[in-house]
Amino acid sequence: MLRGVKLAALGVLRQCGIFSLVKDSNWRQQRLLILCYHGTSLEDEHQWRPALYIQPQKLEQRLESLKKGRFSVLPLGEALQRLQAGTLPPRSVVLTFDDGTYDFFRQAYPLIKHYGFPVTVYQTTYYIPVERPVFNLICSYLLWTRRGEVIPDGGEAGLNGPLDLRTDSSRRGVMRRLIEISERGNQTALQKDEIAARLARVLKIDYDKIKAKRILQLMNGRELQEIVRNGVDVQLHTHRHRTPEDETLFRKEIRENRSCIRELVATEPVHFCYPSGVYRPSFLPWLKLEGVVSATTCDTGLAAPKSEHLLLPRFIDHQNRRQIEFDAWVTGVNGLFGLQRTAHA
Repeated sequence: MLRGVKLAALGVLRQCGIFSLVKDSNWRQQRLLILCYHGTSLEDEHQWRPALYIQPQKLEQRLESLKKGRFSVLPLGEALQRLQAGTLPPRSVVLTFDDGTYDFFRQAYPLIKHYGFPVTVYQTTYYIPVERPVFNLICSYLLWTRRGEVIPDGGEAGLNGPLDLRTDSSRRGVMRRLIEISERGNQTALQKDEIAARLARVLKIDYDKIKAKRILQLMNGRELQEIVRNGVDVQLHTHRHRTPEDETLFRKEIRENRSCIRELVATEPVHFCYPSGVYRPSFLPWLKLEGVVSATTCDTGLAAPKSEHLLLPRFIDHQNRRQIEFDAWVTGVNGLFGLQRTAHA
């Protein structure tokens, strides 16, 4: 209900011409909106996790609105330098995609290339040489595929007894048991993939078919090299998509991530994105020691000249966003009027 009230309020503001006034204001020109995307659906991922995925058609609508609205879509590094220097062009926006999954290469990248927009991919790297689905994600997706059912026996996957998949909560319980199994004996990505394959057999799902479609897989080295040759900016997102609270382990994640990117595409990444938006004050000095010059969060807002460059806000766009919510953020209306909570659908 509260969201409906806010959407109605945005409608009134747009009808009154406030969106246009704010978009072209000096206040908006002094601020940068960093847009955040995760996955672009190959099939039905936007139904599985609508708060992370977006359909290609909807992404294209967003890009078209940036073009028609004459927004200045800037490369990340340039935008941050100009933000600090106070030389941003009007209506400045940055496009970022987290994780570097194959669906970016297949679905999002061709659209962005068509519009000629610069884009940054925050690339996690552990699964790149493995070329298998990310374990936690694919297991969750498989369980969701059989949502609403009770599977008589999960024994083949190491899950004794029936599997209740009728609710989000019960599926999360099954996921916790799968993660416990996968963490025994420090299993490799390939060993975890075999657990996922056994789960698929229990669920009577063709796992080879899913793997062939590259659902929930990362881009491989060849795909990364292609997008970098065509101007895509690849930056840091940790090696294993995690942020340990131990300094040695945290900095190891950055170093391994950077080393993999350097080896694959011969660039030296210095910008970082916190996996899952998780950050602690202790992380900031560790990032500085690793030569990181900016870090983006999942906190909602526009970046201002005095924003901490290691805690930059973004707007996370996804399938459940209404176009008016997107418009309210790119114009700056939500930021100016303090309507940040509309970002969390």
